[in-house]
Amino acid sequence: MINGGHVVIYTKDAEADCAFFKSVLKFPHVDTHGGWLIFKLPPSETAFHPSDENDMHELFLMTDDLDGEMKALKNAGVACDEPSPQSWGRMTRLKLPGGGTLGLYQPRHARP
Repeated sequence: MINGGHVVIYTKDAEADCAFFKSVLKFPHVDTHGGWLIFKLPPSETAFHPSDENDMHELFLMTDDLDGEMKALKNAGVACDEPSPQSWGRMTRLKLPGGGTLGLYQPRHARP
């Protein structure tokens, strides 16, 4: 029986992004060996979108209060894009220290 999923985020500065998940997002974690951190994610869901290419994957974090979460992130020194309305909710992208971004959105859709 499948009992979980594992997300890998490729980054130019894994140490900085791990520190961000640990100190700013405050996600629980375990050190599997020698500082290699694995983070617990909130409950998740997956969706399949049509594409001309395979092996393209994205991670979006979700919140019930996008404005409140953006304010908390700003207070922690994290830059977010201006939120944009989408058919499925409101979305922003937050900047990771390693140079990448993550989507963050407040869904309008029912959650499984």
